[in-house]
Amino acid sequence: MKRRDKPNLLKRLRGRTVQEFTVRGKQFLNAQAERTGISHLTRVPSDKQFQQLLTSDARLSARSPESLLEHFRARTTPHFFPAFSDSATTSATLRERFSRNAQLMDKCNRILTGHFDLLGLTDLNFGSPINWHLEPLSGKVAPRVHWSQIDYLDPATTGDKKITWELNRHQYFATLGRSYWQSKDESYALAFSEHVLSWIEQNPPKVGVNWASSLEVGFRSISWLWAIYFFRTSQHFTAALLQSMLKLLYIHALHLESYLSTYFSPNTHLTGEALALFYLGLLLPEFRAAVRWRTLGEQILLSQLDRHVLPDGVYFERSTYYHRYTADFYLHFLILLETNEQQVPAKLRNKLTQLLDHLLFITRPDGTTPLIGDDDGGRLMPLDDCALDDFRSTLATAAAVFGRSDYKFVSERVTEETLWLLGQKGLRTFDEISRQEPQNTSRAFRNGGYFVMRDAWSPTANYMVLDCGALGGLRYGHAHADALSFDLAARGRTLLVDPGTFTYTSSKQDRDYFRSSIAHNTLTVDGVSSSVPAGPFGWSQVANAEVLEWIAKDRFDFFSGCHDGYNLLQPAVKHRRDVLFLKNDYWLIIDHLESSGEHRYEMPFHFVESADPVSLNTPEWKWSRERPFDQAGLEIAIRLDGGRLEEHHGWVSRTYRQRSAAVVSTLNFKTTSVQLITLLIPRTSAQPQVSAKTVESGGGLAVEVHDEGVRDLITVEASDVGSEGLKSDFDIAWLRFYPTRLLQELVLINGKNLTLADQPIVSSEKKIQYLSAVVKAGRLEGERDGSHWSRAILSPHDSSICQQ
Repeated sequence: MKRRDKPNLLKRLRGRTVQEFTVRGKQFLNAQAERTGISHLTRVPSDKQFQQLLTSDARLSARSPESLLEHFRARTTPHFFPAFSDSATTSATLRERFSRNAQLMDKCNRILTGHFDLLGLTDLNFGSPINWHLEPLSGKVAPRVHWSQIDYLDPATTGDKKITWELNRHQYFATLGRSYWQSKDESYALAFSEHVLSWIEQNPPKVGVNWASSLEVGFRSISWLWAIYFFRTSQHFTAALLQSMLKLLYIHALHLESYLSTYFSPNTHLTGEALALFYLGLLLPEFRAAVRWRTLGEQILLSQLDRHVLPDGVYFERSTYYHRYTADFYLHFLILLETNEQQVPAKLRNKLTQLLDHLLFITRPDGTTPLIGDDDGGRLMPLDDCALDDFRSTLATAAAVFGRSDYKFVSERVTEETLWLLGQKGLRTFDEISRQEPQNTSRAFRNGGYFVMRDAWSPTANYMVLDCGALGGLRYGHAHADALSFDLAARGRTLLVDPGTFTYTSSKQDRDYFRSSIAHNTLTVDGVSSSVPAGPFGWSQVANAEVLEWIAKDRFDFFSGCHDGYNLLQPAVKHRRDVLFLKNDYWLIIDHLESSGEHRYEMPFHFVESADPVSLNTPEWKWSRERPFDQAGLEIAIRLDGGRLEEHHGWVSRTYRQRSAAVVSTLNFKTTSVQLITLLIPRTSAQPQVSAKTVESGGGLAVEVHDEGVRDLITVEASDVGSEGLKSDFDIAWLRFYPTRLLQELVLINGKNLTLADQPIVSSEKKIQYLSAVVKAGRLEGERDGSHWSRAILSPHDSSICQQ
């Protein structure tokens, strides 16, 4: 080993337990035994050996491959998912409720000709016959050596191994199966049969890249078990095919036992592998080892709940896509337990509903979910044709499982996935549940660091999710440098987004870009990310984010947070971001930047592909306005002396290995310290352009916003606006006036005193966290720090207000 590698090695070894060294050592010895041919797991069991792997009862039922097939077709236990217990009803429901899906049929027919849609890629050709080791974009063919000898993170060796693995997961068998159950077209069953036998021939046990990841072995095991149920009545599901599959599934199960990701990737790798073991142990009780597999899988799944699901329900790696994976893992686990009349631990129900509650709140008004953190483009099982950033199928199934009317409200409808998982009874249950909006519109997930602001649950709602949490779990492998970033929908339209992931290993440049701060709606300093990537799944510097304040009320939400990602710069930069959301109106963002020296700042706004913003720069204000101006859109107004806001080319990746060109509006400026005010104003189609201007203030900042006949006055920190007779020591004061200058309402954040027209409105010896009030019948009525607050107005035609 080279000398420069020793510190890294010592760093990796530090803190590891004796148990970890024992497990890793055993896995190393197992791999060595396989490489040298000593291990029996490098060979497919003979027919005689296969018989010895079965229980005594199963051996009696499987005296020949034909009798084994008959046994599998006739057995009534264990139970698979309810859809398969009444195939006639399920097939009829597919035809009646979901009709023939032209998109699905087209995909299946292209599979028959060797063309696959995988991840964000379409029409991939892996050769004829299929080369299961080929990565078709690069043309790389992974070496057929022992799996432990393959560096699958090196694109020079394997290309983008995720593309190869996605094919070898065989999840498209479910796509063929869904079509088969609708059409009874035997060509789909024949393709499944031929592909399995081809795979077995080209992938002898432990040889090649398709054995290199235990999670991939687990996903393939689950796919094969689903395929057995999809095709077990077909004439092409022969006795020889079943026996061949069972022999390989046995090796898959032992491989999972031997190489669990207990210490390698104890995230969704470990829980996915555990779910596969549970599947195998539950559904193949004919094997003598089945009880052991099932017990181990169940133990891991239950033991990881507290680690993987934070107390607020957020998945511990802070990736929304892997959060969905985790929710699906545990939903399948729970359904299979209930279907087989097994006890469901209370912790499983509680943690699963927490996961689902988080999915509920982060769902945008258009039904999609922001892709925060890494997105690998995969699914546990593709049982519908929804877009990969649409997670509502999971909520629809959960609505039927838990009887939740709010899950039904957000999911809106069921897809095929609910039918396959719960059968016709599950659809009937969903139909009978009433639809009810979630009780709250906004919600803080403090443990995970997500803060959701919305003003309604309607399709035209305004929505924002802010990120102010830990970078992620473990070694932050699936994290992005997104501290204080946000995702936004205006009037129901998703407009400002996290651009996604695009790739893991195919391009270092692309991987680093999509993970960097400049690829998120936050600030970067001197071209440096708040957290600095080092390799495809590592970081050389990690920012720590801190939530300073969160208030959620009917009229407004307020968030304040900061991070230390730029403390190492010379001189250091402190960044705090405050966000005031005036519901049904707009967002006010205040970025507090403090440094003893000048730095170069960039603040990007990443628009979706369909948006068409244009910039306007004046000395004090920078505007980004979405075109056309006579339609609903978004107005961005930034108060800054100097600097420039410009559009440039960017990307949005909605799933792995797919990206589309999009516009990024980026503010560039240099300064030492500044309070940067940004207004994000949703615009209705009939609404004239909003205007904003700076108001002269003795201390602090003051701006006016004119919108549809009303005038808003906003002050930041201690302000003295002589023209208004306003003095305020509040961090933020927002006041709305009618054109007649009559005060209509106000929102105040953190302060003690405010006067208007030389009359005191608020005077307190104790700091007030918030005060929100509106004029009603000649009085200001509202709430102050959780208590009712009221003040009289001197005259209905006077903006002056006196103390009660």
